[in-house]
Amino acid sequence: MNMYLGLDGGGTGCRAVLTDDSGQIIGRGTGGPCNIMSDRDGAVAALTECAAETLAGRDPAGVTAVLGLAGVNTSGAGDWLPPLLPFGRSRVVQDAMTAAYGALGDSDGIVAAMGTGSIFIRKLGDAITTIGGWGPILGDEGSGNWLGRRFLSEVLRAGDGLTGQTVLTRQTESRHGGRNGIVAFARDARASDFGAEVAHLLAARDDPVAIRVLSEAAELVAVSIAAIQKDELLPVTFTGGLGTVYAALLKGRWPQREPLGNPLDGALRMARTWAADGSRARAEF
Repeated sequence: MNMYLGLDGGGTGCRAVLTDDSGQIIGRGTGGPCNIMSDRDGAVAALTECAAETLAGRDPAGVTAVLGLAGVNTSGAGDWLPPLLPFGRSRVVQDAMTAAYGALGDSDGIVAAMGTGSIFIRKLGDAITTIGGWGPILGDEGSGNWLGRRFLSEVLRAGDGLTGQTVLTRQTESRHGGRNGIVAFARDARASDFGAEVAHLLAARDDPVAIRVLSEAAELVAVSIAAIQKDELLPVTFTGGLGTVYAALLKGRWPQREPLGNPLDGALRMARTWAADGSRARAEF
């Protein structure tokens, strides 16, 4: 039996879905954080766990799989990772591709994928262009990781008297056991750990620090969207865990369109297209 697997992996976790020839879903799975650039061994372990749960004992030799992962563009994982996977045929692509095909289908547009990381994608016909996606240390502006880092930096500045203390900064400092506790947390924190701080930021949106950080982030996102629009005004689709946040913050800047699906849908669509017409899939993807 031919089977098709789509997998979406990022800094927060990975998830997969398996279908048969008719498109019926026959398996699902989840795994831990999966950024192959910042934690190669951890990502491979998470993918292995996710694949095993999704297959549930089925023979992987009959599976055509497409994995959309964070960090592919900077890690070379498109070459070294497929041989480590159990599937009969597998392709590893940047998560921007699966996000674009999941959100837009065959339509043209801009996708602002805003999760633990961030990337901005322009799809025009079969051509895909990206801005950003450079990882949790040097890039991913506006992402959960970026917001968490920026937020905690503001808390430290407020504690030093460089900006005014607010209810939110005091609560955050207390939650971490003081400013030294914030620094200790940041020393070992992963992107997903910084991303978890965003819940506290969003829960206090009227706080001056929250307003300042979210406004700064929104402008950075707007700059990237404007840059990738180029000469054509394309509708913008916001996706990811923070997609609705930025859709609201940037309402009215450009026409917005709701996503048709998610990156997991995009990965599965790519797997089925690849199996149906390999030459076309290679050209598109």
